[in-house]
Amino acid sequence: MKKNFPLQAEGKHPDRVLEAVKHEIRKYFKRERNRDVPKGVDFWDFDCKVGLSAESAEVVRVSGVIEAVDAAAKAGATSVYVEILSKHGVRVLKAQGQESGENHFDDLPKD
Repeated sequence: MKKNFPLQAEGKHPDRVLEAVKHEIRKYFKRERNRDVPKGVDFWDFDCKVGLSAESAEVVRVSGVIEAVDAAAKAGATSVYVEILSKHGVRVLKAQGQESGENHFDDLPKD
């Protein structure tokens, strides 16, 4: 989805327009995540960009898309550009003990 959302509409309260934009973004994420994943793929991942225009859009994480749209609305923008492209995601397993360095169960007293 590559879309320029207007944040102000004549005859509509700006908060309602903003909520409609966020609803459409969430609905798109849900629709894309519910598609069948191809063989060898674990989940749908997304490349996201948000900005005042397509040229000034910055890369954001999936969890930051709604926050970026809110920030643009609070800054008084009349429209916001949102680009969400789905891609294949494959889970990468971490080696045991790699994340924290040690296994914390070794420190527990044994009965």
